[in-house]
Amino acid sequence: MSLKKKALSGVFWTFLQQFSTQGIAFVVSVILARLLLPEEFGLIAMISVFMGIGTILMNAGLGSSLIRSKNPNQEDYSTVFFFNLGGSVVIYAIIFAIAPYIANFYNQDILTNIVRWYAITFIINAFSMIQLTRLTKLMDFKTQMIVAVPSLIVSGGVGIYMAYSGYGVWSLVGQILTQSIVSTLQLWYWSKWTPSWVFSKEKFIYHFNFGYKLTLSGILDTIFTNAYAIIIGKFFPIAKVGYYQRANSLQLFPVGSISAVIGKVSYPLFAKIQDDDVQLKSVYKKIMQMIVFIVAPTLIVLGVLAEPLFRFLFTEKWLPAVPYFQILIFTGILYPIHAYNLNILNVKGRSDLFLKLEVIKKTITIIVIVIAFQFGIYGLLYGSVLVSLLAFFVNTYYSGKFINYSTFEQVKDILPILALALITGILVYGIDYAVIKLFKYDLVRLLIGGFMAFVFYIPLSYLFKLNSLTELINIIKKL
Repeated sequence: MSLKKKALSGVFWTFLQQFSTQGIAFVVSVILARLLLPEEFGLIAMISVFMGIGTILMNAGLGSSLIRSKNPNQEDYSTVFFFNLGGSVVIYAIIFAIAPYIANFYNQDILTNIVRWYAITFIINAFSMIQLTRLTKLMDFKTQMIVAVPSLIVSGGVGIYMAYSGYGVWSLVGQILTQSIVSTLQLWYWSKWTPSWVFSKEKFIYHFNFGYKLTLSGILDTIFTNAYAIIIGKFFPIAKVGYYQRANSLQLFPVGSISAVIGKVSYPLFAKIQDDDVQLKSVYKKIMQMIVFIVAPTLIVLGVLAEPLFRFLFTEKWLPAVPYFQILIFTGILYPIHAYNLNILNVKGRSDLFLKLEVIKKTITIIVIVIAFQFGIYGLLYGSVLVSLLAFFVNTYYSGKFINYSTFEQVKDILPILALALITGILVYGIDYAVIKLFKYDLVRLLIGGFMAFVFYIPLSYLFKLNSLTELINIIKKL
């Protein structure tokens, strides 16, 4: 199969996987949000930084090294497998020991047991991380979909049952544990790969030399990505952490769903053409424009319709999260651009520069947080938007050098798309303002607003001859 056909096949199966899994996960989260309190989601959000760091340390960036390596063999995969497994046990032991200190930090005794149970997923996931890495490198996203869908259905059912039965926050813990177990069992069955009893010191050093810089970068990114949840959890009521988590997860839903479809395919695709800078620039440009073309209007329109959206999906108790969501959508628009710029550094083997950029961006984040904290929770939210904007310029400046694609060029290529998305949002706002006087039903407002967004955006894109619309139509025709 040619590289182009592999990419198209990858997009198709990743699309099916992402939207089926995200659709199931979204439905489950909506049901759980209706059954549980914002405070219970807040408790899980408080520990997400520790879970994220544990996962990164366990993998140590070795999975990314395997994907970018041109011809990894059984010895490579087995070496990384046993490192991940041993690392997961060590990380779990550390998390188990520090759990009481995490609980004391937040003044929430219940977090001790939550952390200890939640962290078992490190060991479970370590058993299947290489199977998943191999499937990604082979661009076998069909198998990944076959694994992901049942895992989400079973774990979602367990979480909902526990929530109905009055288990509260433990419903969320039970859900994630079940998902890890079901997913791991299936990956062992479907991937057809098992480790050999071998551990190569040379192979480990080779992958570790690339991966440890990504690990340090990942730890920094996880800490600072969750910095707002940590600060809100420490200095504000638990419910506000829940509102922030709900707003952030909802704005990441379309971003994560759409960009992950392309992102999962783009990294191994970039790796295959890493030595051809002209082709790499061309592919990257098309991907970036297409993602912004889809993500920008989606988030802006959702921001306009945020109040009826939250009330319809999550009930009145979640309405305080609406303004949080409307502010955070601006970080969501830039999120995929950050990810793809950093992918360029990875495929070029410049994990050292990746780490350097993370240090620069996190220094900026600290400065912004210190200033923004004085203005309360809204100061922190607007501060996160500023950080995302500054990070855009940092990422595009450095990665652009490798493929001769400057920050100015990237801004010029996405600016028309952002302008049309903003115009569409303004038009939808006007329609919604008129509709609310006639219809009080949230569902009616959402349906009319969504339909009018499509009616405005697609013709405007055609009128102004946006290349992304043509590219998207061509891809759909070829699938």
